[in-house]
Amino acid sequence: MVSVTTRNLDLEKKEANYRDNIMSSNKKYWKSEAELSANDAMIETLKQNEFVEQIPTGEFLSDKQTLATSNTNRRDFLKYVGFSTAAASLAACEGPVIKSIPYVVQPEQIIPGVANFYATTIANGYDFASILVKTREGRPIKVENNKDAQVKGTANARVQASVLSLYDSARLQGPSFNGAPADWSDLDAAVITALDAAKTSGKKVVFLTPTYASPSMSKLVAEFAQGQDQVSHVVYDAISESAALDAFEAVTGERALADYHLEKAAVIVSFGADFLGDWQGGGFDGGYAKGRIPSAHQMSQHYQFESNMTLSGAAADKRVPSNSAQQAQALAALYEIVTTGATSVALPENIMAAVKSAAKAVVKAGSKAVVLTGIDSVEAQSLVLRLNASIESVAFDVAAPRYVRQGNDKAVQSLITDMAAGQVGLLVIDGVNPVYSLPNAAEFKSALSNVGTTVAFSTMPNETTASVQWVGAASHYLESWGDVAVKKGHYSLTQPTIKELFDTRQFQTALMKWAGVEGTYYDYIKTYWEAQLLGGTAWNKALHDGVFVGASAATQMLEAQDTSAQLKTLKAATAPDMELVLYAKTGMGDGQEANNPWLQEFPDPITRVSWDNYATVSKADAASLGLVNENVANGGLDGSYISLTVNGTTLSNVPVIIQPGQAPRTIGLALGYGKTAGLKEEMQVGVNAFALYNDFSKTQEVSVAKEVGMHEFACVQLHKTLMGRGDIIKETTLEVFNTKDAKYWNPQPMVSLDHQEVEATSVDLWDSFDRSIGHHFNLSIDLNACTGCGACVIACHAENNVPVVGKEEIRKSRDMHWLRIDRYYSSEDTFEGDNEKKDNFDGLTGDNGSLGGFGELEDPSANPQVAFQPVMCQHCNHAPCETVCPVAATSHSRQGQNHMAYNRCVGTRYCANNCPYKVRRFNWFLYNNNDEFDYHMNNDLGKMVVNPDVNVRSRGVMEKCSMCIQKTQKTILDAKRDGREIKDGEFQTACSAACGNGAMAFGDVNDKQSKVSELKESDRMYHLLEHVGTKPNVFYHVKVRNTTEA
Repeated sequence: MVSVTTRNLDLEKKEANYRDNIMSSNKKYWKSEAELSANDAMIETLKQNEFVEQIPTGEFLSDKQTLATSNTNRRDFLKYVGFSTAAASLAACEGPVIKSIPYVVQPEQIIPGVANFYATTIANGYDFASILVKTREGRPIKVENNKDAQVKGTANARVQASVLSLYDSARLQGPSFNGAPADWSDLDAAVITALDAAKTSGKKVVFLTPTYASPSMSKLVAEFAQGQDQVSHVVYDAISESAALDAFEAVTGERALADYHLEKAAVIVSFGADFLGDWQGGGFDGGYAKGRIPSAHQMSQHYQFESNMTLSGAAADKRVPSNSAQQAQALAALYEIVTTGATSVALPENIMAAVKSAAKAVVKAGSKAVVLTGIDSVEAQSLVLRLNASIESVAFDVAAPRYVRQGNDKAVQSLITDMAAGQVGLLVIDGVNPVYSLPNAAEFKSALSNVGTTVAFSTMPNETTASVQWVGAASHYLESWGDVAVKKGHYSLTQPTIKELFDTRQFQTALMKWAGVEGTYYDYIKTYWEAQLLGGTAWNKALHDGVFVGASAATQMLEAQDTSAQLKTLKAATAPDMELVLYAKTGMGDGQEANNPWLQEFPDPITRVSWDNYATVSKADAASLGLVNENVANGGLDGSYISLTVNGTTLSNVPVIIQPGQAPRTIGLALGYGKTAGLKEEMQVGVNAFALYNDFSKTQEVSVAKEVGMHEFACVQLHKTLMGRGDIIKETTLEVFNTKDAKYWNPQPMVSLDHQEVEATSVDLWDSFDRSIGHHFNLSIDLNACTGCGACVIACHAENNVPVVGKEEIRKSRDMHWLRIDRYYSSEDTFEGDNEKKDNFDGLTGDNGSLGGFGELEDPSANPQVAFQPVMCQHCNHAPCETVCPVAATSHSRQGQNHMAYNRCVGTRYCANNCPYKVRRFNWFLYNNNDEFDYHMNNDLGKMVVNPDVNVRSRGVMEKCSMCIQKTQKTILDAKRDGREIKDGEFQTACSAACGNGAMAFGDVNDKQSKVSELKESDRMYHLLEHVGTKPNVFYHVKVRNTTEA
């Protein structure tokens, strides 16, 4: 890891010598034959077009003395080399780049062609993560996990994609007043005048922000408000966790959220908490996955009570579809059974049976059990806190709570009331978009007119910036300084990885200026950390690592209180006839990155639909309402429209997805869509579900009506079930896994050879090479640890310049994802039931006939089991694609990778037809520099995210997963340069590096000490479609479910 503050003296000397010798010499360089020709028209044209303006490099770089004595700072260095290195690295740009790259690091640390990594933190109010940012020639191009971080050190799909938002061509590029460009000095003067006026009049000054979780920011606001009673800071989370915060505050006196260490849990019971998604800030999936991998004959057991099918429900051993009232009653019943042995709650038979089973498991596990809830009720949240405390759960952490949500719903509502009454003289909004995301947005917008001065800081134009007087163009987090306390005692730093691309300013800098605080925000943070947090630790060390763990007093729970009132409230819960359940999609979250094409094209892990939100309904409700999903002739998926009415507000033309596992009489709808302001037309998709988010409650009584017309979805997977093909995703139960031989639960496919049944792996259609010499790469994928989160998909996009093709092309099955995560439902209640049904087919027709039976197997169960399977090029040692390519554009390496020579490919697509895994993608069009695909690859700013190590493919070329050959070769060359052996773990692909759950492990199987070599010897290992005989270099691990009753 490299930091702007940590230098290696030997490297510094080498770089100085390199700079002196190269830059100040008059060496002759190689020229092509065309360049030597004085009359070559193409060369002359390129010379004329290479630079838009002359850069005075000669006067500086040719003078060795000047170079030796120069104090060139990180920003001034730009004018000398920024443009040329930018032009060299932006391989996809055919035209010149107008703006050069503003370096934020010292120039002597930049070696063209060599990546630098900087530790920083994203904290945008919804996503929090300690990350590493990869830069090339000063351009941030990739987000990586920070393995030094003990808390929130992994990047989800949205964090992985956040680097692209830095280069959004629609970003605000400077301050404005009533829509007209303005100067920062004018904005500052207006705010200072408003502050003085508010102080005189006694009107309120309010800062409306998202959760910062920033200790230095809290101190800065407190200092600003000191002696000014009219100044207040209101924290607004677009998707509220206020009930959980209120409950925790009531039992501890501190506004925070309990933390959960799920790797320590033997039994997990969840009531409406999608903890593998974004519940209470997310980040629990890594710990959960550790407990789900069978070890020493044990693994955790997971019960999930929920309405919508979520990632958590998909991973559960026992999933119970239920509405919000049933979840509340089930929680009360579980509490009573665990604490008293009996319950008086009346529930449907299937739900009560699951509650009793879960309670028995909790009692047996004792302190190794944990209970979670996402119910929007202080009573439910309080009861769970008390229950976990009473069983002394080792997975339950109150001592060091999390600060990733701090919003206060009551304070937000009070602010709107004060605004409407004309009691607010100055309102400064930063990082939130209440005119879009508030359920009473119209009321908020109207109240803005009663505020004396309104200011909004934002990176993007949005509904709120269009409604205020002053707009401050905010810096992207990759251009900013900051600090974060994600969890008590765990701190991280945000440092810029690039200078501001535009005339932007972060809100903290403005606040310091208005308060008259001298220095920069960097100085402020450093002073605060050195005085309050670091103790004897060096600032440079903390900045280099990006994280710091300090001592802090443990949070304590107050005396146990009577829970009878909470139990009474939960038992009395009732559900409406039809209930709307709002949620956040894995790819879109709260909608902050709605203009990010990577996330719009990201298929939802559950529905496999991109470029949309939609109402999810159960199969039974769809039948009663006359709603359908149908596959049409062009390969697309169409769905009915409905209207949803909540408390007098109606959303029309909401498309419908019939969702297996949806609780009857409930409808799911994702937040974060339906934005229009500041978005390109292609990105203006979906409906705004925030309009139905009354009282910040995710559950609402809703009226439903069918509307005319059919919606065209962009769905990447139309086939939903495995149809009894147990060799694709192999499954077993923990009991069978522990008691039966591996040949029983992981049978090897058999084929006929000379009329004898033999194992498929023993038969070889071709003479094999000796692959025991040198490196041989394999990728291991553990289906128990994979949660379907999709971080690997976005990481692959960023690393390999995968193009965005848009909704219409996705609809035609022309998606370009190199890596897909297939999602399968069971047709019976379990996948084992599917296998048994298929095995018992008898004849073509009749009750057990295969003709009707296979048709039934295509239809998912009302409450199916779910499995995820990441699939990419399997890099087969006997690859069918290689033998049919007429121009040798695809071939195999001795290191196990299937190569693509793009300049040889003529687009016959024979390889795609011959691939049994269907993982090859064809460039039907030129997806860069094409107005028909007006995404980031169609403008110079967006192209700054391009990875120069990877070719940008052209029209008519086939592409696929390369197993990140650019990364494996760099690792080999680095070790060769250093004269050392490669350590296990150095070899990584984009997907394996992004996987924070440990589901993917990559390495050299010829290194017998490597992790991947050990995993390949596991009894759970199998290959996809092994009977085909392709001998893949990607292997999977049998999925094990813990269905054992306590």
